[in-house]
Amino acid sequence: MESIDVTNAALLLGAALAVLGILSSLVAQRFGAPLLLIFLVIGMLAGEDGPGHLQFSDYKLTYLIGSFALAVILFDGGLRTKIGHLRGAVVPAITLATLGVLITAGLTGLVASYLFKLPILEGLLMGAVVSSTDAAAVFFLIHAGGLQLRQRVGATLEMESATNDPVAVFLTMVLVQLVVAAGAGDAHTGGEIAEFLALQVAIGAIGGIAGGFASSWLLNRIDLPGGLHPLMVIALAVLIYGMTAVLEGSGFLAVYLAGMIMGNRPLRAQASIVTVNDAATWLSQIVMFMVLGLLVTPSKLLATALPACAVAGFLLLFGRPIAVWLCLSPFGFTAKEKWLVSWVGLRGAVSIFLAAIPTLTGVPHAELYFNIAFVVVLLSLLIQGWTLTWSARKLDLALPRTTAAVHRQEVDLPGQLALEMVGYRVRPESAVMNGATLPAWARPAFVMRNEQVISATQAGPLQGGDYAYFLAPPDRAAHLDQMFAPHAELLTSNEPFFGEFTFEGTIRLKDLEAFYGLTVTDHDPMLTVAGLFAAKFENKPEVGDHLPLGRAVLVVREVQDDQVVRAGLQLDVQSDDPVLGWFARLKRALSRG
Repeated sequence: MESIDVTNAALLLGAALAVLGILSSLVAQRFGAPLLLIFLVIGMLAGEDGPGHLQFSDYKLTYLIGSFALAVILFDGGLRTKIGHLRGAVVPAITLATLGVLITAGLTGLVASYLFKLPILEGLLMGAVVSSTDAAAVFFLIHAGGLQLRQRVGATLEMESATNDPVAVFLTMVLVQLVVAAGAGDAHTGGEIAEFLALQVAIGAIGGIAGGFASSWLLNRIDLPGGLHPLMVIALAVLIYGMTAVLEGSGFLAVYLAGMIMGNRPLRAQASIVTVNDAATWLSQIVMFMVLGLLVTPSKLLATALPACAVAGFLLLFGRPIAVWLCLSPFGFTAKEKWLVSWVGLRGAVSIFLAAIPTLTGVPHAELYFNIAFVVVLLSLLIQGWTLTWSARKLDLALPRTTAAVHRQEVDLPGQLALEMVGYRVRPESAVMNGATLPAWARPAFVMRNEQVISATQAGPLQGGDYAYFLAPPDRAAHLDQMFAPHAELLTSNEPFFGEFTFEGTIRLKDLEAFYGLTVTDHDPMLTVAGLFAAKFENKPEVGDHLPLGRAVLVVREVQDDQVVRAGLQLDVQSDDPVLGWFARLKRALSRG
């Protein structure tokens, strides 16, 4: 009975911590705190030195949890990697994920070896543990701040942060073997190490590619009961990881490649798969950071706190930037781009996972690895996490667009891979209610109005408070989001704007300047409106995007094939310009009839 009581108490505590961690996300978003830092603090409070006084030192369980969690996280990274968005970023990202990790680990390892008086191999192992960035941490902070990075920088960071984890795992495993062998008086040749790495990469790549295609084929040909498709996908991801690892390949590389293949192919129940996988990824992150908080004993950190902070400082200010500049300089990245990529290198769940390996393999000073990883992750979240959005805007590498939150409902159509049903609540401040035109490929299905289902033809124009449903290709459905997202600053009835004049995207800025009495000094007057938006939004303008033009604002109202075909000009009524005042009086007179 006592063991049953202990099990029940453990389940109660684990569930309570998870619920508390999830609820704490509200606090993190309100105050701009990196969310993963909140989970880390909760784990510390529940740990040995915190009010919870929970003693936890099971590194074997940590490794098991970490393997599962990292497989889910990497699979989700692959699932969300769209090959079409990686143009011009594949080679720089792969270079940074391979050579960059080696440089970062080497430089940081040498510093750690000097500061902690360790043999070179053990110092390099310490560098390898903290050498990779955390994709989930990076992109949560970017998206939570409504930030959209310029395409090349964003794509490079996305692919690098997702693909450098297998390299860090390779490096850590090799160094662990070398340290253990050195302690036993054995030695590995360079040829043996190269053979081990080649085998890991080859088996991992074959397992991932084969597993991705086989999983896609299976999911599209079996008819599972409702709700089981997402669970089947997670099970397949872990199966691919485990099978590849058993065959002595890189399971982490395999699961990322499998996710990338599945994410770029038509997939049954794709909407629910992405939603459930997103939740599973966040649960994995929560568990990993809470386990780190439980494992660490702050009172034992005091003896090594200062040199550990020095290692973290070197990694943030020198190790990562040197690696980034060496790897990205041949590809024509600007200084600002390299500084941002250097700074957006948060450490997270992977470092926690790798820090458990030395303990399991009997490496000397095993606890030291974990303590240093804790300090590095903590300072990375505190310093880089809190300044990421500010840095991107300060370096002018964020698009002049803030991602507006929108809730999209998705319904999978049985037996149909080319279309899915998406639904939105129609808000009065949305673009679609203020001059935007729906794309031709979005086929209206029906409208929910006053708790009644109305066909699209009977409903007529959309009204505020409606719920509108459309049939759309799965790979294009996200383009509808900005149509239904709130754009309060773009309302035609809101101050300081009194209204809007619309025109085609082919009109030149010099014509707008002459006709409306504007002063356009920041842009080439020969540019068309479409060309201006293409330049500012990297050929991916969206409905609702807007730019200042003198004392007015240009707003995208219709986009076809990534080209602005219709735009609006909103004039400032608070301006003292007599021409603008005349236009304001004319517009008001016309609106009164």
